Amino acid sequence: MSEINWYNIENIEELDTPALVIFPERVKENIRLLTGMIDDRTRLRPHVKTHKTVEVTKLLLEAGIQKFKCATIAEAEMLALSGAKDVLLAYQPVGAKFLRFLTLIQHFPQTQFSCLVDDLEIGQNISETAGEHQLTIPLFIDLNTGMNRTGIIPEKAFPLFLALQKLPNVTIAGLHIYDGNIRDFELEVRRENCDKAFEPVELLVQKIQQEGFPAPKIVAGGTPTFPVHAQREKVECSPGTFVYWDKGYESSFPEQALTAALVISRVISIPDSNKICLDLGHKSIAAENDLSRRVFFLNAPDLKFIGQSEEHLVLETPENHTFKIGDVFYGLPIHICPTCALHERGYIVEKGKLNGVEWKVISRDRKINY
Repeated sequence: MSEINWYNIENIEELDTPALVIFPERVKENIRLLTGMIDDRTRLRPHVKTHKTVEVTKLLLEAGIQKFKCATIAEAEMLALSGAKDVLLAYQPVGAKFLRFLTLIQHFPQTQFSCLVDDLEIGQNISETAGEHQLTIPLFIDLNTGMNRTGIIPEKAFPLFLALQKLPNVTIAGLHIYDGNIRDFELEVRRENCDKAFEPVELLVQKIQQEGFPAPKIVAGGTPTFPVHAQREKVECSPGTFVYWDKGYESSFPEQALTAALVISRVISIPDSNKICLDLGHKSIAAENDLSRRVFFLNAPDLKFIGQSEEHLVLETPENHTFKIGDVFYGLPIHICPTCALHERGYIVEKGKLNGVEWKVISRDRKINY
């Protein structure tokens, strides 16, 4: 499925741009590749932050995956609406967010919801508020193994574990580790660094068991470390970007998946002999990277990026270029996850043609119903 020019769309003239297009057959192949890299599909808990759609969630459910991870209340609701049985909100819900989380739990009793905690005071607030609603909330302790974004370091987590155990209306479902800081190109180097970061977690688990508690469930990793954590018995793995892949991961971790989503744009102006302007601005492609590292054009890989604004992207061309206004550019995002969040829908391409089907990126919104 990695044939040359796989991305060409026969009826591209029907598509207004800029637009997100999705290739479902490649998405399905990525799911097949993922499930083939692990011994037990019940150990998969993919993150939905990349696709944010009911349609991809249902493809994952059809593949026998029942557990999911998400980062927002809207993503959690999308999962429940899709029929997911087990949803981990990989976020410590504070204030009104926790009240919304409780509302979801009450409206979707068929789904088991859980969330993260890394602070005792927040755990106490969750316990008290859950009690007021006659609910019991499963909690995963968020561990910081080097990402330095959220979480408590494993060496200091045992007292928190003990304190949370004493609270009513919560249960300790397990431990959560996100090690997105480990991104080494060489898999063996990545494995070595991942194993080293995981050692304090293993010591924490031993301490918990030595004190008479059962071994906690562990949810670990993202996309780069998935091949490593997939080899750990009983650890649940949480890759997300695999469903669509992107240029950033294709360049860094080519062994894992196929690119399955593009952003299509067109030449809308030729301001002078060595410049062209596309309709691909900040509003259509993730702009957190340097200008030259936001999108890779599959059919024009050598052009220089010289400027971008909200609706426009200016490229430098050779003096004798043959580009014309209306020419189509097939753009592979460097970072697909925030790019998807910029598009309210993805247009579906099957057998080389747009088929008129749209997948709504429903949980790009901060709120669906609750």
